[in-house]
Amino acid sequence: MAVNRGTRMVLVGMMFLYPIVFLSSFVASFLTPTNNNNIFFNGNAAHCINIHPPNPNPLNARPYHYCPPTSRQTTPLSMMGRNEPEDIYAAVHRKEYEMKRLNAQHASLSDPLRMAMGYAQEGLETKRLAAALRRVHDDPHNVANPNAAPKTNEELEREEKLLENGMAEATMRRGSFIVDIKRKSELSYPREQFARYDDASTVAEAMVRLGADVVFVNVDYHSYGGDIGELKSAVRAVRSLNDRAAVVMKDIVVDELQLGLAKDAGADGILLLASVLGPALDNFLNAATVIGLETIVECHTYNEVKAALDALAQNILVSNRDRITGELLPEQAVKLAGLFPGSGGPIVTIAGGGVSSTDQMKKLLAVGYDGVVVGRAVMGSTRAPEFIRAVRDRTLLPAEFSQWGLDDVEFDMEGNVMTGPRKDVPDAEDENAFL
Repeated sequence: MAVNRGTRMVLVGMMFLYPIVFLSSFVASFLTPTNNNNIFFNGNAAHCINIHPPNPNPLNARPYHYCPPTSRQTTPLSMMGRNEPEDIYAAVHRKEYEMKRLNAQHASLSDPLRMAMGYAQEGLETKRLAAALRRVHDDPHNVANPNAAPKTNEELEREEKLLENGMAEATMRRGSFIVDIKRKSELSYPREQFARYDDASTVAEAMVRLGADVVFVNVDYHSYGGDIGELKSAVRAVRSLNDRAAVVMKDIVVDELQLGLAKDAGADGILLLASVLGPALDNFLNAATVIGLETIVECHTYNEVKAALDALAQNILVSNRDRITGELLPEQAVKLAGLFPGSGGPIVTIAGGGVSSTDQMKKLLAVGYDGVVVGRAVMGSTRAPEFIRAVRDRTLLPAEFSQWGLDDVEFDMEGNVMTGPRKDVPDAEDENAFL
Protein backbone atom coordinates (compact mmCIF):
# COMPACT_ATOMS: atom_id res chain seq x y z
CA MET A 1 0.00 0.00 0.00
CA ALA A 2 1.40 3.36 -0.97
CA VAL A 3 2.06 5.90 1.80
CA ASN A 4 1.81 9.51 0.84
CA ARG A 5 4.30 12.12 1.94
CA GLY A 6 2.07 13.60 4.68
CA THR A 7 1.48 10.26 6.38
CA ARG A 8 5.20 9.48 6.24
CA MET A 9 6.03 12.72 8.05
CA VAL A 10 3.46 11.97 10.80
CA LEU A 11 4.93 8.49 11.41
CA VAL A 12 8.48 9.85 11.61
CA GLY A 13 7.38 12.54 14.10
CA MET A 14 5.68 9.95 16.33
CA MET A 15 8.86 7.88 16.35
CA PHE A 16 10.72 10.83 17.89
CA LEU A 17 7.88 12.05 20.12
CA TYR A 18 7.06 8.81 22.01
CA PRO A 19 10.55 8.33 23.55
CA ILE A 20 10.54 11.95 24.72
CA VAL A 21 7.12 11.56 26.41
CA PHE A 22 8.20 8.29 28.05
CA LEU A 23 11.44 9.76 29.40
CA SER A 24 9.60 12.82 30.72
CA SER A 25 7.12 10.65 32.64
CA PHE A 26 9.92 8.47 33.96
CA VAL A 27 11.93 11.44 35.27
CA ALA A 28 8.83 13.11 36.72
CA SER A 29 8.08 9.99 38.78
CA PHE A 30 11.35 10.55 40.65
CA LEU A 31 11.00 14.30 41.04
CA THR A 32 7.40 14.24 42.29
CA PRO A 33 7.04 13.66 46.08
CA THR A 34 5.22 10.47 46.91
CA ASN A 35 1.93 10.53 48.83
CA ASN A 36 2.26 6.98 50.08
CA ASN A 37 2.03 7.24 53.86
CA ASN A 38 3.67 3.86 54.33
CA ILE A 39 7.00 4.90 52.76
CA PHE A 40 8.79 6.83 55.47
CA PHE A 41 12.37 7.39 56.39
CA ASN A 42 11.43 5.87 59.76
CA GLY A 43 10.47 2.44 58.51
CA ASN A 44 7.45 0.66 57.16
CA ALA A 45 4.09 -0.10 58.63
CA ALA A 46 4.55 -3.87 58.40
CA HIS A 47 6.85 -3.73 61.47
CA CYS A 48 4.58 -1.56 63.63
CA ILE A 49 3.43 -2.52 67.10
CA ASN A 50 0.45 -0.45 68.17
CA ILE A 51 -1.33 -1.39 71.39
CA HIS A 52 -4.44 0.58 72.29
CA PRO A 53 -5.62 0.60 75.91
CA PRO A 54 -9.28 -0.40 76.42
CA ASN A 55 -9.97 2.76 78.43
CA PRO A 56 -7.72 5.68 77.42
CA ASN A 57 -6.58 7.71 80.40
CA PRO A 58 -7.22 11.46 80.38
CA LEU A 59 -3.64 12.22 81.43
CA ASN A 60 -2.33 12.43 77.88
CA ALA A 61 -2.77 8.68 77.41
CA ARG A 62 -1.37 7.30 74.22
CA PRO A 63 -0.93 3.71 73.01
CA TYR A 64 2.73 2.81 73.01
CA HIS A 65 3.80 2.00 69.49
CA TYR A 66 6.98 1.55 67.51
CA CYS A 67 5.96 3.17 64.24
CA PRO A 68 4.08 6.45 63.66
CA PRO A 69 0.31 6.45 63.24
CA THR A 70 -0.89 7.25 59.73
CA SER A 71 -2.17 10.63 60.88
CA ARG A 72 1.32 11.83 61.82
CA GLN A 73 2.94 13.94 59.12
CA THR A 74 6.41 12.41 59.02
CA THR A 75 8.96 13.47 56.42
CA PRO A 76 8.91 11.05 53.48
CA LEU A 77 12.17 9.49 52.30
CA SER A 78 12.01 11.35 49.00
CA MET A 79 11.97 14.70 50.83
CA MET A 80 14.45 13.97 53.65
CA GLY A 81 17.59 16.09 53.38
CA ARG A 82 20.85 15.87 55.26
CA ASN A 83 20.14 19.13 57.09
CA GLU A 84 16.57 18.27 58.10
CA PRO A 85 15.93 17.97 61.89
CA GLU A 86 15.80 14.33 62.96
CA ASP A 87 12.69 13.05 64.74
CA ILE A 88 12.60 10.09 67.11
CA TYR A 89 11.60 7.65 64.36
CA ALA A 90 14.53 8.59 62.16
CA ALA A 91 16.82 8.47 65.19
CA VAL A 92 15.65 4.96 66.11
CA HIS A 93 16.22 3.59 62.63
CA ARG A 94 19.58 5.32 62.35
CA LYS A 95 20.51 3.71 65.65
CA GLU A 96 19.34 0.31 64.45
CA TYR A 97 21.60 0.64 61.43
CA GLU A 98 24.54 1.63 63.65
CA MET A 99 23.90 -1.35 65.92
CA LYS A 100 23.72 -3.70 62.97
CA ARG A 101 27.22 -2.64 61.94
CA LEU A 102 28.45 -2.78 65.55
CA ASN A 103 27.08 -6.30 66.01
CA ALA A 104 28.99 -7.39 62.93
CA GLN A 105 32.20 -5.92 64.38
CA HIS A 106 31.70 -7.68 67.73
CA ALA A 107 30.40 -11.01 66.47
CA SER A 108 33.15 -13.11 68.09
CA LEU A 109 32.29 -14.85 71.36
CA SER A 110 35.69 -13.79 72.74
CA ASP A 111 34.94 -10.12 72.07
CA PRO A 112 35.09 -7.98 75.27
CA LEU A 113 31.56 -6.69 74.73
CA ARG A 114 30.16 -10.18 74.26
CA MET A 115 32.01 -11.35 77.34
CA ALA A 116 30.64 -8.40 79.36
CA MET A 117 27.14 -9.47 78.37
CA GLY A 118 27.83 -13.18 78.81
CA TYR A 119 28.76 -13.19 82.49
CA ALA A 120 26.03 -13.04 85.10
CA GLN A 121 26.35 -10.82 88.15
CA GLU A 122 27.56 -12.80 91.17
CA GLY A 123 26.83 -11.83 94.75
CA LEU A 124 25.02 -8.70 95.87
CA GLU A 125 24.94 -5.67 93.60
CA THR A 126 26.29 -2.40 94.93
CA LYS A 127 23.21 -0.50 93.71
CA ARG A 128 25.25 2.68 93.52
CA LEU A 129 22.68 4.36 91.26
CA ALA A 130 19.68 3.71 93.51
CA ALA A 131 21.69 4.75 96.58
CA ALA A 132 22.73 8.01 94.89
CA LEU A 133 19.18 8.81 93.79
CA ARG A 134 17.95 8.33 97.38
CA ARG A 135 21.06 9.99 98.89
CA VAL A 136 21.49 7.05 101.24
CA HIS A 137 25.01 8.09 102.28
CA ASP A 138 23.80 11.52 103.43
CA ASP A 139 21.23 10.05 105.81
CA PRO A 140 22.92 9.17 109.13
CA HIS A 141 19.98 6.96 110.16
CA ASN A 142 19.40 5.06 106.94
CA VAL A 143 20.02 1.34 107.43
CA ALA A 144 21.47 1.15 103.91
CA ASN A 145 24.18 3.65 104.87
CA PRO A 146 27.31 1.70 105.89
CA ASN A 147 28.25 4.58 108.21
CA ALA A 148 24.82 4.86 109.82
CA ALA A 149 24.90 6.11 113.41
CA PRO A 150 23.03 4.22 116.13
CA LYS A 151 19.66 5.71 116.99
CA THR A 152 18.98 7.31 120.32
CA ASN A 153 16.21 6.20 122.68
CA GLU A 154 14.11 9.21 121.70
CA GLU A 155 14.39 8.34 118.02
CA LEU A 156 13.46 4.73 118.69
CA GLU A 157 10.38 5.81 120.67
CA ARG A 158 9.38 8.14 117.87
CA GLU A 159 9.69 5.30 115.35
CA GLU A 160 7.45 3.10 117.49
CA LYS A 161 4.76 5.77 117.58
CA LEU A 162 4.96 6.25 113.83
CA LEU A 163 4.71 2.49 113.33
CA GLU A 164 1.62 2.28 115.54
CA ASN A 165 -0.06 4.98 113.46
CA GLY A 166 0.89 3.39 110.13
CA MET A 167 3.42 6.09 109.28
CA ALA A 168 6.69 4.25 109.76
CA GLU A 169 8.01 5.46 106.41
CA ALA A 170 6.76 9.03 106.85
CA THR A 171 10.16 10.56 107.50
CA MET A 172 11.84 13.63 106.03
CA ARG A 173 13.34 13.02 102.61
CA ARG A 174 16.44 14.27 100.81
CA GLY A 175 16.19 15.17 97.15
CA SER A 176 18.88 14.28 94.62
CA PHE A 177 20.23 16.35 91.75
CA ILE A 178 20.85 14.65 88.41
CA VAL A 179 22.68 16.55 85.68
CA ASP A 180 22.17 15.65 82.01
CA ILE A 181 25.50 16.40 80.30
CA LYS A 182 25.10 17.17 76.61
CA ARG A 183 26.30 19.67 74.05
CA LYS A 184 22.97 19.77 72.22
CA SER A 185 19.63 17.99 71.86
CA GLU A 186 18.58 17.68 68.24
CA LEU A 187 15.37 15.87 69.19
CA SER A 188 14.17 18.62 71.56
CA TYR A 189 15.98 21.80 70.45
CA PRO A 190 17.13 21.35 66.82
CA ARG A 191 20.27 23.27 65.80
CA GLU A 192 20.76 24.78 69.27
CA GLN A 193 24.15 24.49 70.96
CA PHE A 194 23.94 24.28 74.77
CA ALA A 195 27.62 24.19 75.68
CA ARG A 196 31.09 23.72 74.25
CA TYR A 197 33.58 21.53 76.07
CA ASP A 198 36.45 19.24 75.09
CA ASP A 199 35.34 16.19 77.04
CA ALA A 200 32.29 15.30 79.13
CA SER A 201 34.59 14.08 81.91
CA THR A 202 35.57 17.65 82.80
CA VAL A 203 31.91 18.64 83.13
CA ALA A 204 31.06 15.49 85.09
CA GLU A 205 33.94 16.11 87.50
CA ALA A 206 32.93 19.75 88.02
CA MET A 207 29.27 18.85 88.64
CA VAL A 208 30.13 16.14 91.16
CA ARG A 209 32.44 18.55 92.98
CA LEU A 210 29.51 20.98 93.21
CA GLY A 211 27.33 18.24 94.69
CA ALA A 212 25.56 16.46 91.82
CA ASP A 213 24.48 12.96 92.85
CA VAL A 214 24.14 11.41 89.37
CA VAL A 215 25.46 12.40 85.95
CA PHE A 216 23.93 11.38 82.63
CA VAL A 217 26.55 11.10 79.88
CA ASN A 218 25.09 11.18 76.37
CA VAL A 219 26.89 8.94 73.89
CA ASP A 220 24.87 9.53 70.70
CA TYR A 221 26.93 11.93 68.60
CA HIS A 222 24.24 12.93 66.10
CA SER A 223 21.55 13.72 68.68
CA TYR A 224 23.58 14.90 71.67
CA GLY A 225 27.16 15.43 70.49
CA GLY A 226 28.76 12.74 72.70
CA ASP A 227 30.41 9.35 72.25
CA ILE A 228 31.27 6.21 74.19
CA GLY A 229 34.83 7.40 74.81
CA GLU A 230 33.52 10.32 76.85
CA LEU A 231 31.50 7.91 78.98
CA LYS A 232 34.62 5.95 79.89
CA SER A 233 36.58 9.09 80.78
CA ALA A 234 33.62 10.44 82.78
CA VAL A 235 33.46 7.22 84.81
CA ARG A 236 37.18 7.50 85.62
CA ALA A 237 36.85 11.17 86.57
CA VAL A 238 33.88 10.61 88.88
CA ARG A 239 35.43 7.55 90.52
CA SER A 240 38.58 9.55 91.27
CA LEU A 241 36.47 11.99 93.33
CA ASN A 242 34.24 9.68 95.33
CA ASP A 243 32.60 6.29 95.28
CA ARG A 244 29.07 7.55 95.85
CA ALA A 245 28.12 9.53 92.74
CA ALA A 246 26.69 7.43 89.91
CA VAL A 247 27.27 7.65 86.15
CA VAL A 248 24.50 6.71 83.73
CA MET A 249 24.87 6.09 80.00
CA LYS A 250 22.21 7.94 78.03
CA ASP A 251 21.55 6.74 74.50
CA ILE A 252 18.73 5.80 72.17
CA VAL A 253 18.79 2.15 73.21
CA VAL A 254 17.45 -0.27 70.59
CA ASP A 255 19.82 -3.23 70.93
CA GLU A 256 20.99 -5.30 73.89
CA LEU A 257 24.58 -4.77 72.73
CA GLN A 258 24.26 -1.24 74.09
CA LEU A 259 23.89 -2.74 77.57
CA GLY A 260 27.27 -4.37 77.02
CA LEU A 261 28.73 -1.00 75.96
CA ALA A 262 27.54 0.58 79.21
CA LYS A 263 28.85 -2.31 81.31
CA ASP A 264 32.20 -2.33 79.52
CA ALA A 265 32.58 1.42 80.05
CA GLY A 266 32.05 1.03 83.79
CA ALA A 267 28.74 2.91 83.95
CA ASP A 268 26.48 2.27 86.92
CA GLY A 269 23.30 2.34 84.86
CA ILE A 270 21.68 2.97 81.50
CA LEU A 271 18.61 4.96 80.44
CA LEU A 272 15.84 3.08 78.61
CA LEU A 273 13.04 4.87 76.73
CA ALA A 274 9.66 3.21 77.24
CA SER A 275 8.29 4.95 74.14
CA VAL A 276 11.01 3.36 71.98
CA LEU A 277 11.21 -0.15 73.44
CA GLY A 278 7.49 -0.72 74.01
CA PRO A 279 6.77 -4.41 74.73
CA ALA A 280 10.50 -5.17 74.51
CA LEU A 281 11.14 -3.26 77.76
CA ASP A 282 10.84 -6.47 79.81
CA ASN A 283 13.64 -8.14 77.88
CA PHE A 284 16.01 -5.20 78.28
CA LEU A 285 15.33 -4.94 82.02
CA ASN A 286 15.96 -8.65 82.47
CA ALA A 287 19.17 -8.56 80.43
CA ALA A 288 20.47 -5.57 82.41
CA THR A 289 19.70 -7.28 85.72
CA VAL A 290 21.55 -10.43 84.69
CA ILE A 291 24.78 -8.55 83.90
CA GLY A 292 24.53 -6.34 87.00
CA LEU A 293 23.62 -3.07 85.29
CA GLU A 294 21.05 -0.75 86.89
CA THR A 295 18.45 0.94 84.72
CA ILE A 296 16.30 4.07 84.61
CA VAL A 297 13.13 3.82 82.53
CA GLU A 298 11.99 7.12 81.03
CA CYS A 299 8.21 7.50 80.70
CA HIS A 300 5.90 10.31 79.62
CA THR A 301 2.34 8.98 79.62
CA TYR A 302 0.12 7.01 81.97
CA ASN A 303 0.42 3.93 79.76
CA GLU A 304 4.21 4.09 79.72
CA VAL A 305 4.39 4.44 83.50
CA LYS A 306 2.03 1.51 83.90
CA ALA A 307 4.14 -0.58 81.52
CA ALA A 308 7.28 0.28 83.51
CA LEU A 309 5.58 -0.64 86.80
CA ASP A 310 4.31 -3.91 85.33
CA ALA A 311 7.85 -4.68 84.18
CA LEU A 312 9.09 -4.14 87.78
CA ALA A 313 11.33 -1.23 86.89
CA GLN A 314 13.10 0.00 90.01
CA ASN A 315 14.10 3.50 88.86
CA ILE A 316 11.57 5.51 86.83
CA LEU A 317 12.06 8.91 85.23
CA VAL A 318 8.87 10.79 84.35
CA SER A 319 9.66 13.30 81.61
CA ASN A 320 7.67 16.35 80.62
CA ARG A 321 8.98 15.87 77.09
CA ASP A 322 6.96 13.69 74.74
CA ARG A 323 9.58 11.75 72.77
CA ILE A 324 7.09 10.85 70.06
CA THR A 325 5.86 14.35 69.18
CA GLY A 326 8.67 16.40 70.70
CA GLU A 327 6.10 18.46 72.63
CA LEU A 328 6.93 19.81 76.09
CA LEU A 329 4.16 19.58 78.71
CA PRO A 330 5.52 21.31 81.85
CA GLU A 331 2.91 19.81 84.21
CA GLN A 332 3.00 16.21 82.97
CA ALA A 333 5.30 14.90 85.69
CA VAL A 334 3.22 16.60 88.39
CA LYS A 335 0.04 14.97 87.05
CA LEU A 336 1.57 11.50 87.10
CA ALA A 337 3.21 11.77 90.53
CA GLY A 338 0.30 10.02 92.25
CA LEU A 339 0.91 6.74 90.40
CA PHE A 340 3.80 5.76 92.65
CA PRO A 341 4.04 4.45 96.24
CA GLY A 342 4.85 6.82 99.08
CA SER A 343 8.16 7.68 100.73
CA GLY A 344 10.76 4.98 101.10
CA GLY A 345 9.01 2.58 98.75
CA PRO A 346 10.81 0.11 96.49
CA ILE A 347 10.52 2.38 93.44
CA VAL A 348 12.81 5.38 93.04
CA THR A 349 11.15 8.14 91.03
CA ILE A 350 12.76 11.15 89.41
CA ALA A 351 11.37 13.84 87.11
CA GLY A 352 12.74 16.10 84.39
CA GLY A 353 12.21 17.53 80.96
CA GLY A 354 12.44 21.27 80.33
CA VAL A 355 13.25 22.15 83.96
CA SER A 356 14.58 25.71 83.79
CA SER A 357 14.11 27.18 87.27
CA THR A 358 14.61 26.26 90.91
CA ASP A 359 10.88 26.75 91.51
CA GLN A 360 10.11 23.96 89.03
CA MET A 361 12.54 21.66 90.82
CA LYS A 362 11.04 22.39 94.22
CA LYS A 363 7.55 21.69 92.94
CA LEU A 364 8.57 18.32 91.49
CA LEU A 365 10.27 17.35 94.75
CA ALA A 366 7.29 18.54 96.81
CA VAL A 367 4.84 16.25 94.98
CA GLY A 368 6.92 13.20 95.89
CA TYR A 369 9.77 12.70 93.40
CA ASP A 370 13.12 11.60 94.82
CA GLY A 371 15.20 13.67 92.42
CA VAL A 372 15.19 16.09 89.51
CA VAL A 373 17.03 15.91 86.16
CA VAL A 374 18.35 19.20 84.77
CA GLY A 375 20.24 19.53 81.50
CA ARG A 376 19.98 22.57 79.26
CA ALA A 377 19.51 25.03 82.14
CA VAL A 378 22.93 24.26 83.65
CA MET A 379 24.94 23.44 80.54
CA GLY A 380 27.33 26.31 79.92
CA SER A 381 25.64 28.32 82.67
CA THR A 382 26.91 29.81 85.91
CA ARG A 383 23.66 28.82 87.63
CA ALA A 384 24.70 25.22 88.24
CA PRO A 385 25.62 25.83 91.93
CA GLU A 386 22.26 27.56 92.45
CA PHE A 387 20.32 24.59 91.09
CA ILE A 388 22.33 22.05 93.08
CA ARG A 389 22.04 23.96 96.37
CA ALA A 390 18.29 24.41 95.86
CA VAL A 391 17.95 20.61 95.94
CA ARG A 392 20.63 19.47 98.37
CA ASP A 393 20.51 22.17 101.05
CA ARG A 394 17.06 21.28 102.32
CA THR A 395 14.90 18.38 103.43
CA LEU A 396 11.49 17.40 102.08
CA LEU A 397 8.24 16.36 103.67
CA PRO A 398 7.16 12.75 103.18
CA ALA A 399 5.46 12.11 99.85
CA GLU A 400 2.28 11.26 101.76
CA PHE A 401 1.94 14.96 102.64
CA SER A 402 2.19 16.16 99.04
CA GLN A 403 -1.54 16.94 98.86
CA TRP A 404 -1.71 18.88 102.10
CA GLY A 405 -1.05 22.28 100.50
CA LEU A 406 2.44 22.62 101.98
CA ASP A 407 4.29 22.99 98.69
CA ASP A 408 5.59 26.46 99.60
CA VAL A 409 6.93 25.42 103.01
CA GLU A 410 10.63 24.56 102.90
CA PHE A 411 12.85 22.94 105.52
CA ASP A 412 16.57 23.07 106.13
CA MET A 413 18.79 20.02 106.67
CA GLU A 414 17.77 19.89 110.35
CA GLY A 415 14.06 19.84 109.49
CA ASN A 416 13.42 23.44 110.58
CA VAL A 417 11.19 25.74 108.53
CA MET A 418 13.21 28.08 106.33
CA THR A 419 12.14 31.72 106.61
CA GLY A 420 14.40 33.39 104.05
CA PRO A 421 13.45 34.81 100.65
CA ARG A 422 12.28 32.42 97.96
CA LYS A 423 14.63 33.59 95.22
CA ASP A 424 18.08 35.11 94.92
CA VAL A 425 20.34 35.98 97.81
CA PRO A 426 20.05 39.67 98.76
CA ASP A 427 22.92 39.53 101.24
CA ALA A 428 25.65 36.92 101.42
CA GLU A 429 25.86 37.38 105.20
CA ASP A 430 22.17 36.79 105.76
CA GLU A 431 22.02 33.39 107.49
CA ASN A 432 18.32 33.00 106.75
CA ALA A 433 18.66 33.61 103.02
CA PHE A 434 18.43 30.69 100.66
CA LEU A 435 17.97 30.16 96.92
